[in-house]
Amino acid sequence: MPNRFLRRFAAVAATSVLAAGAVTASSGTAQAALPTPVSAATARSYLTQLSVKTENRTGYSRDLFPHWITISGACNTRETVLKRDGSGVVTDSSCAATSGSWYSPYDGATWHAASDLDIDHVVPLAEAWDSGASAWTTAQRQAFANDLTRPQLIAVTDSVNQAKGDKDPAEWLPSVTGYRCTYARAWVQVKYYYKLSVDSAEKTALTNLLNGC
Repeated sequence: MPNRFLRRFAAVAATSVLAAGAVTASSGTAQAALPTPVSAATARSYLTQLSVKTENRTGYSRDLFPHWITISGACNTRETVLKRDGSGVVTDSSCAATSGSWYSPYDGATWHAASDLDIDHVVPLAEAWDSGASAWTTAQRQAFANDLTRPQLIAVTDSVNQAKGDKDPAEWLPSVTGYRCTYARAWVQVKYYYKLSVDSAEKTALTNLLNGC
C-alpha cells in the first residue's frame, strides 16, 4: 500500500539521522524478549513425544481464538508484548505505544513505530486448530492466543508475519538463519505444552533444525 511504503521510507530516513547512541538494525540492542525456549536437547525429546497426524482445518475461524485480551489496566496482550519486546517504549494513557524501538529477530529489521509491527503467534492459531485446538473450549483457545508465559508471542515486522501466515516450519522459517534454532525450540515447546500434534513434513523439518542446534 502507498501509505505503508511512505511510512517505511520515513522510518528509514529517520534512522539515518539518529544520534550515535540510538538503536539501529546493526546494533541489535532492542532485542525481542521472547520467553527463553527449552534447550535443543529438551526440544528434541519433546518432539519425539508429539503425535504425528494429518492436519484438518475444517471449521476454523480466527474468531474462535479470542484476542487480544486485557492483561493489566488499559493494556491488552498486543500492547504488553510491544512493551516487553521494545527498547525505550513510551505509552499513552490508553497503553498505546507512542515511541520506542523494536528489533525483529525474524528478519533483522529495527522499527521505530509500533504500527510497523505485528505480534506473531509462533504456533499460528490456524495451525493449532489443525493439530488439536478444534477440540478445545473457547477459554482454552483464548489462553493459547494470549500466552505470555510460553515462547508463543513475539513482536516482528508486520509484512514478515503476514508472509508467514499459517505456515509451519516445513513451509516457512525466519530469514535470519541464526534465529531458526530458537524458533524451532519455541515451536516444539508450545506444541508439547498444549499437547498438539505435528504432521510428518513438519516433524522432519523440526528434526533437521534441532539436530543442527
